[in-house]
Order: sequence, then structure tokens, then C-alpha cells
Amino acid sequence: MHAPLAAAAGRTASPATARLINDRLALQLLQSEGPLTAGQLKNLTGLSRPTVADLVDRLQAAGLVAVVGESGAQRRGPNARLYGIVADRAHLLGLDLRTRTLTVAVADLLGRVRAERTVPVGAPATADRPAATASDTTAAALTTALAAVDATLAEAGATGPHALAIGAPGLVDPATGRLGGSAPTWHDALIGALRDRRTGTLLLENEVNLAALAEQRDGAARDRDTFVLLWLGHGTGAAVVLDGAVRRGASGGAGEIGFLPVPGTGGLPSAAGCDGGFHSLAGSAAISRLAAEHGRPAPPADGPERTDAPPAEALVRDAVAAGDTAAAFLDALAARIALGVSGVCAVLDPGCVVLGGEIGRAGGAPLAERVADHLARLSPLRTDVRAGTVGGRAVLRGAVLAARDAAQDDLFGPAG
Repeated sequence: MHAPLAAAAGRTASPATARLINDRLALQLLQSEGPLTAGQLKNLTGLSRPTVADLVDRLQAAGLVAVVGESGAQRRGPNARLYGIVADRAHLLGLDLRTRTLTVAVADLLGRVRAERTVPVGAPATADRPAATASDTTAAALTTALAAVDATLAEAGATGPHALAIGAPGLVDPATGRLGGSAPTWHDALIGALRDRRTGTLLLENEVNLAALAEQRDGAARDRDTFVLLWLGHGTGAAVVLDGAVRRGASGGAGEIGFLPVPGTGGLPSAAGCDGGFHSLAGSAAISRLAAEHGRPAPPADGPERTDAPPAEALVRDAVAAGDTAAAFLDALAARIALGVSGVCAVLDPGCVVLGGEIGRAGGAPLAERVADHLARLSPLRTDVRAGTVGGRAVLRGAVLAARDAAQDDLFGPAG
């Protein structure tokens, strides 16, 4: 699949553009395949031996590629050298912003995480610690968050990121690039402070869209160019990926499935809130009530490090572990989820829906299979329902991948 691109570049592009495209092609191969010899690059790209030799020299001079060893060939010489990407050529910063926690990861140019930490931020007031003023609370949260970012960079041996990506709940206005909705004030403060540092390309993205990127590259949707990630957490949301690209909509609101009118809620959503929409059936609070109706006891609360976890996550996880004794609850939950999924399928026909978020992850394959069964009775469109596989760091992984794309676009040249 690589050779036609290289050949086309040589026929239709200027020599300078062709060199950039060929260089990027070689770098992408070194990223996906690992270290390669010049001969292997020649075979995989379809380029001539002199062209490969020239691009290797250019990439070495730019500090992007280095000799990392030798192949197993008996004959030594230039053709036996293994070339690999210089991973420390750039560092990436990924952030996952939640209501009361922040997770930070620093990765190298290949997307390998070198340091990671999660810290509580903006903890709620308690009887022993009364609430401070809003400005004091925001200032304290900002100090904590920036300290976590700096400490993680230092641990990874990075002076600053070449690119950073931030995943946050809420809409990201495509016109202004700013976060909308009712996010905690420290979110805006942190994003602004990181922008002010001007240490690298900054990307701000909705958390569900980043989770979809992670599932597309590393998880359940690796074989799909078109799919929908249904996020099940405190609330509900969706990321729409069509023809390989995330679709955000005119105002950044594509996937606000919590507002979808569905039967069984006893009301309708409004412009002021999603109560009465799909959120009222599949949000964490609604799932907790459904569990109580089925006699499922609430499990003990998680520790303080999980203050952002939706209560229904543990309920669903325990129900899956309980097996047949919790089958009625899981079937009822799957029927609710299938209502929202059927609406998505009727409009988009994605062919594949991945269940993500804390609750989707807790339900795993048993919940996904039940949703698929109910969906088959609601929709004539064949739709594969899958459990997300990236795990609890899907948003963070998506942020690292987005930052890697931005850094590589800068360092590797135009994307063909």
C-alpha cells in the first residue's frame, strides 16, 4: 500500500515536495514496523536505492533517525545497518481533565509513555475543611495542576512538550477552540496557563473524541474507518468517526446523545438540559436506580483516588461478576442502551458501535452482547456492538496519540 504513494509523489510533485512525502513515508514505516535496514525501506516504499540512501542521510542530519543496530545478515556494511526513529527528538504531553482529578502523561515521539501521574484537584469541601472562595479554589487547583504537569515532565527528562493535547468534558467550540459548557473553572484556568507558556502546539478536544481515537488506533475499532463510540459514565455521549475522521459538527456538538428523545423517560429533553432524554435512561444515576429496582445492592464506595468514578461503574462490574443472578438487571440495562444506539444507527448507519466510558468498560463483552441482541430487534441495520478494549486510560491515550500526530506533522513534514 506504500509504493503507489511514493511513485505518485515522484510523478506529480515537485522534487522538494516529493522528498518531503518520501521522508514522511519512511518515517511512518519506521514508526509502524520498528527499525529497518535501507534495503527493507527500499522494498517497502518501492523507492530506488539511491533515493532511500538520500532520504536516510536527510533524516539523520535532521536528528529524526539514527543507527540503532545491525540486522542479522552475515554480510556487514551500510545495507545491514538498522535505522530507527530518535524517540527523544520530541516529547509529548497528554492531559485527561476530570471534575476532581487530573491525569498527566509524558510520552516520546513514538507515543511511548515515559512518565504518568494522577492527582486530586479541586477536592470538595468537608466538615473539617470549609469551602474557600471560588477564586481561591481555582487558584489552588491551578497550582496543583501545573505542579503535576511540571513534575511529570521532569520525571520524563523533558524540558517542555513539542505538542500537548488536552481531553476535557464539554463542547469545544470549533470557531474559538475554547471549552464550553459547565466545566469546573480550574479547567479553563489550566488550559489558559498552558497556552500562555507557548511551549508547543496545544490541542483541546472533547474527552469522548479522544477516547474514540484511542479505540481507533489501539483498541476495538482498529479494523473500522466508520464507527461510533458510545460513552457511558456519569452522563452519556458519543464520538462519531466517519471515513477515518472524527466528525464534530457545526458547533462541536455532534454526539450529544444525552439529549436524544427516547421512550421510557417520562418526558422530553430541552435546550436547558438533557433530563428526559437518553441521559435519563443510561446516565450513572439512572443506572443506579435501575439496579436498586432489581435488588442489586450498592457496593462499597471506592477510595478517594476514584472520586470521579460514576457510582454505577461498580454496580455494573459487580453484576457482570455475579453472572446469572444479575442477568435481569444487565438485560434491562442493555435494552435501555439499545434505544440510544438504535437512534444513532438510524441516522448514521455506522456499522459498529463501541461501548466505552467507565460503565461501558465495566460491562465488557457480556453487556455488549446483550446490547447487540436488543439492537437486532430494534434496527434492520446490521451493527456490530463491541466493548472498548483500551481500558481506563482511553482519554489519556487518545491525548497522547493526538499530540503525537501534531508533533509528527511538524517534524515529519506535510502528510502527503
